[in-house]
Amino acid sequence: MSISSTIKSIQDIMRKDVGVDGDAQRIGQLVWLLFLKIFDDRELEWELMDDN
Repeated sequence: MSISSTIKSIQDIMRKDVGVDGDAQRIGQLVWLLFLKIFDDRELEWELMDDN
């Protein structure tokens, strides 16, 4: 699955949330989610490198 189709799927899910108003708020939340996911993966990578 490509990154664009993944983001499109996430946006479709977020549009169903009644607590989110408009694309501007969804974009901010999506960017935050992506940042946290990347940071979490990076921390895991650092832990694996420290173990070696």
